[in-house]
Amino acid sequence: MTQAWAEKLLAGDRLALARAITWVENEDERGFSLLQAVFPHTGKAWVIGLTGAPGAGKSTLLMRLAEGFAAEGLRVGVVAVDPSSPFTGGALLGDRVRWQRRIQGDVFFRSLASRGRLGGLSRAAYDAIRLMDAAGRQVILVETVGVGQAEVDIMHAAHTVVVVLAPGLGDDIQANKAGIAEIGDLFVVHKADREGAEEAARHMRTALGLSPEARGRREGYTPPEEGGPAWFPPVLLVSSLPGKERGLEALLQALRHHRRYLEEKGLFKELTADEDRRRMEEVLSEGALKWVMDLAKEDGTLDEVLAALRRRDLDPRAAARRILARVGGEKKVP
Repeated sequence: MTQAWAEKLLAGDRLALARAITWVENEDERGFSLLQAVFPHTGKAWVIGLTGAPGAGKSTLLMRLAEGFAAEGLRVGVVAVDPSSPFTGGALLGDRVRWQRRIQGDVFFRSLASRGRLGGLSRAAYDAIRLMDAAGRQVILVETVGVGQAEVDIMHAAHTVVVVLAPGLGDDIQANKAGIAEIGDLFVVHKADREGAEEAARHMRTALGLSPEARGRREGYTPPEEGGPAWFPPVLLVSSLPGKERGLEALLQALRHHRRYLEEKGLFKELTADEDRRRMEEVLSEGALKWVMDLAKEDGTLDEVLAALRRRDLDPRAAARRILARVGGEKKVP
């Protein structure tokens, strides 16, 4: 069965892709078997992440980018991570709310529930990206759930990270703090038709210019013939509002320039490998925790340690070390 589904997926079958993503999101072994079968055919797609605070207009901007890439004849995939219902675990927004009008061109859209996961992405997001990659999606746009300063998982899942800001959301203050402002390859002051957009862009440029490495560097791409390839994150003013569109083509061009920069520097494949390693470490961490807890439960160590915790005879760190010592045997406990 896996081989038949793999052949359909590699042929670009949309039903097979939808089914495969559902399987991995539900942690169905069929999805993981299928992912393993098609993995050798991945690593080709350009993954662009959009992140930023709630209310910045990420969904609207993502739709316009999908339109732009599809108009070029590219096969586009979209992964949108939504807040989860605390009762069902399902996405609260979902495809029909986000995607309110039909887009011309080949675009495959899928929303995923965050399911309580911090960091802006869901556990299934990486696997969904790889499945879309295997199915021939050339550009994959990934929208995180609305994030704060420290939720930066997208930098480990995308080649190009777009940080979306908006006037009136306090972004001029956020731009001067550590966290999300440090991961962007491009910064977009969205809703640029609103008052305060120019000021927000100036604050962002000032924040980026505080870095010693940034002094004297112009925004965007420097080609090899001018001393590059080099990249300094541009700050772009964009409006997606119908009738007040601004800066969309400039954003698409800046994204193309970043792709060219990554390829010229040899970073495109390197970033893809880093994404795969990150996913391996995540699965390993989750699996190792379950394995250790299962062993500790089997030999009674877990009950013993939990009882000591309740009596306050052990603190949490000492409790964890005791479990590791029992499970690890003679090996040194970290």
